[in-house]
Amino acid sequence: MAEGDTLISVDYEVFGKVQGVFFRKYTQAEGKKLGLVGWVQNTNRGTVQGQLQGPRSKVHHMQEWLEKEGSPKSHIERANFNNEKAILKLDYSDFQIVK
Repeated sequence: MAEGDTLISVDYEVFGKVQGVFFRKYTQAEGKKLGLVGWVQNTNRGTVQGQLQGPRSKVHHMQEWLEKEGSPKSHIERANFNNEKAILKLDYSDFQIVK
C-alpha cells in the first residue's frame, strides 16, 4: 500500500464563524466527495468538531479544506487536528452529521 493510501483517523475542531452557516452540511458533502467517513457536529463552544477517516492523502486534503475553505458563509479562524493515527479499518460506513 502506498504511503498516501494508508488509512488514518484524525479528530478536528474548527473555530470562527462556523455555526449557522451550513458548515456541517458542506463538511459532510466534501467528506463524501473525497470518499471519507466520519462525523461532524456543533459544540456548545460555538465551534464545529468531528473525526475524519480514510486514505492519508484524502484526509490531508480535507484538513486543508477545513482550515481554508469551509462553507461559503463561514469565516474560519483556525482548525485544530489531534490524535492522528494509522488504522487498519474504517470505524464508520459513511459521513454523518451528529445533532
